[in-house]
Amino acid sequence: MEKIIIAVICVVVTAIITWLVSGIYRKKIYESKIGSADTKAREIIDEALKTAETKKREALLEAKEESLKTKNELEKETKERRSELQRYEKRVLAKEEAVEKKADMLEKKESSLAGREEQLVKVKAEVEKLNEQRTQELERISGLTSEQAKELLLKTVEDEVKLDTAKLIKELEARAKEEAGKKAKEYVVNAIQKCAADHVSETTISVVQLPNDEMKGRIIGREGRNIRTLETMTGVDLIIDDTPEAVILSSFDPIRREVARIALEKLIVDGRIHPARIEEMVEKAQREVEVMMREEGEAAALEVGVHGIHPELIRLLGKMKFRTSYGQNALKHSIEVAHLSGLLAGEIGADVRMAKRAGLLHDIGKSVDHEMEGSHIQIGVDLCRKYKESAIVINAVESHHGDVEPESLIACLVQAADAISAARPGARRETLETYTNRLKQLEDISNSFKGVEKSFAVQAGREIRILVTPEQVSDADMVMLARNITKQIEAELEYPGQIKVSVIRESRVVEYAK
Repeated sequence: MEKIIIAVICVVVTAIITWLVSGIYRKKIYESKIGSADTKAREIIDEALKTAETKKREALLEAKEESLKTKNELEKETKERRSELQRYEKRVLAKEEAVEKKADMLEKKESSLAGREEQLVKVKAEVEKLNEQRTQELERISGLTSEQAKELLLKTVEDEVKLDTAKLIKELEARAKEEAGKKAKEYVVNAIQKCAADHVSETTISVVQLPNDEMKGRIIGREGRNIRTLETMTGVDLIIDDTPEAVILSSFDPIRREVARIALEKLIVDGRIHPARIEEMVEKAQREVEVMMREEGEAAALEVGVHGIHPELIRLLGKMKFRTSYGQNALKHSIEVAHLSGLLAGEIGADVRMAKRAGLLHDIGKSVDHEMEGSHIQIGVDLCRKYKESAIVINAVESHHGDVEPESLIACLVQAADAISAARPGARRETLETYTNRLKQLEDISNSFKGVEKSFAVQAGREIRILVTPEQVSDADMVMLARNITKQIEAELEYPGQIKVSVIRESRVVEYAK
């Protein structure tokens, strides 16, 4: 055991000695390495100092060169600016000299103008004096004052201007009428030739044919009960007289008259005529007439080629089949106006569809004018507004009789087409009273003007011939007189077509040889 302990101690001691010896050796090695490193570091520092010194010198040289270059550029720029300033100074001096010269010239001109102004004042005073002397001399010679002379001169000039104006107006009107009339006639003739319509005069009565005269008694019924029932149900007067095999239906309401006609014809065919059967047939006839009105309205719109009209307006159009104006069927008239408006619109390049629509609806108020207050124009406008028609159509309806100014070309076309349709020979028939009243009004309007001696309405009121007093109306005044009479006729009268105004001035000298 002791041997083992001694051996362990020996080993430990040996290890310690070995470690100490190796540490000393390593230390020496480290010291030698540190020495060599210091040497190298000193060498590197020396080399770096040398390099820095070299770069410093180079930088100083470059800075000196740059400063010299900048200095040279500044000197050059300074010289250029100095030379430019010298040039500006020379220019300013030259301008100052020029301004001084101009100022001297202006002073001289002012002085000369002042002298001339004094001379002008003197001359003006002399002219005024001479003018006053001349005026006094002229007044003394002529025996007129200056005011009287002015009035005489103005009157002379006024007469000359009036004559020239009348001549110019006459020439311009003649030229314009010739050109416009030629074109208008061409368009209207083309439209009328393309639109041919039948004209049938209608009345306020309808005639129902009977198979025999015995049927009259059956229509009257026992103690007149059948005829009373029929008249009460339809609102139509039945005239049963000596006319063979015929009964006359009279009423100003064409729809009631049509209902009565259909009902009576059905009763005649059926043969059973008594109050209950009459009521049944009248109700059927009313339904048939209602269907007929709608079909006629649709047929009219289809014939003209207008679509999208409100169904109620279509019904009212069909209702116009039973309405007449001066004997002219209102629906046929509206269809003809629509065709004419479309043709005229095509001639001048306007909207054909809109023109036809406005022409078809222009008299729509006539379908209910006997049921509502107001003129057919105002009623038509209200109906078109109610059923959302366009502003162009509304204005065409409102202006087709000239109550308001037309706002579109289409409204003017509808006016013209309406006048053409109404003025065609045979299209309308007038009562004698209406005809004579229009002739009298024409003559009264003409006779109301100063200088008119007599006036005569000729050619069924299509021309008015006016004889004037030569002493009161000159040739120049005739032009203005004819124009004024025309304007008053247009403003106060309603008439189809146009009225020609002819003013005649004639001077006669009569002597008798004895």
